[in-house]
Order: sequence, then structure tokens, then C-alpha cells
Amino acid sequence: MFTGIVEGTGTVRTRTVTDDGLRLRIGVDGVEGFDDLGHGQSISVSGVCLTVEKHGRNGDADGAWFEVFLAAETVAKTYLGDLREGDAVNVERAMPADGRFDGHVVQGHVDTVAEVTGIERVGEDWRFTFSIPEGHDRYLVDKGSVTLDGISLTVAEKRAADRHADEFDVAIIPTTYDLTTLSEKSVGDPVHLEVDVIAKYVENMVDGYA
Repeated sequence: MFTGIVEGTGTVRTRTVTDDGLRLRIGVDGVEGFDDLGHGQSISVSGVCLTVEKHGRNGDADGAWFEVFLAAETVAKTYLGDLREGDAVNVERAMPADGRFDGHVVQGHVDTVAEVTGIERVGEDWRFTFSIPEGHDRYLVDKGSVTLDGISLTVAEKRAADRHADEFDVAIIPTTYDLTTLSEKSVGDPVHLEVDVIAKYVENMVDGYA
């Protein structure tokens, strides 16, 4: 489990296509806390929960890095398969049992891929607008939690168009903008969207009682 508090950004160093999927090596030089990664540990890569297969440490010839494997289903359901060498990704290690819970419950199970539809500078902050893919509108509420590319954020407003709320806004503070890949996003770029899992559990429990 993750909290959506991104610890930094890594850089895709290599991508290797296999018969079964895709293997990525991601450099994390300078990202605090990534020097003691272990084989089999869970890690969030731009919101996608993956497993560390290999890793290197600070001080090694290649610096700090880790490798993850993306099965064909992960490649099909996320945009990680479109990443190229040099692209940045958000990284977060799994939450320790005795860790501080600063974000919200994030599983790293991406629900869908949304799109950046607007970016606006508001004083020192930023306001990003994202599309709501079909079938996911009911899980998003004003002031509710949402995960975008692994970042725990708050829905500032749902925008209605043609009587349907098909976009939503989030406010981004300078720290989040600078620490994550949002600073590199442009209108039209994809983002991984994970809705609040609590909403899905509630829907499942009340289904059939309406």
C-alpha cells in the first residue's frame, strides 16, 4: 500500500521489450530512501504498483537504480509502455507499518488513463484540469481524494459539460509541482488515475439496495 506522497522522480534509463512484456530500469540518484531497496519489494512508478526485480545502490558505478517488469496487461492498461529513455516518473516506496500516513489509501492499481485538458498558473500555485474517462465520474466528488500518476490530490471542482461532469480540477502547490512530474506535463498528456478505493467498496456493499 502507498499513500500518494511522492518521494521524488526517477529517470527511465533503459527499456527492454520481451515476448511477455516490458522491462524498465529506472535511475533514482539523489532520491532519499532508495538506497536500501530489496528484491521483491513493491514500488509505485507513476502510480502503478510494480515489483523490484534488481537494484543498484548509491556508490555503485551505475549509481542508484531499480528494474521492474511490466506484464502485457500492465502495458495495455497504462501508459508506461510508451515511456522512452530519459523520461521522468514519480516514485514512492510502499508504506511501512509504522510510517506516517500523510496522504490517503493508494493501492497502485490504476483504474484508467485520463488526460490533461488544462493548466493554469494561479499566483504561486497551479490549477490542473483532467478528463474523466467514461464510467468513473461517480467515484469523484468535490473535495474528495484522487490519485494521479501516484500523487495523492484533492478534487477541487468537477466541471460540467453538456450536463455531464467530464472534467475535474485539482490545485497544485509549488512543492508538489516541483517534486513530481506534473512540472513536465502539457495539455494532452496522459496520467494514471486511481479513484478512492473506499468509494468502490461502498458501491459494492450498497449495490442492489438502491
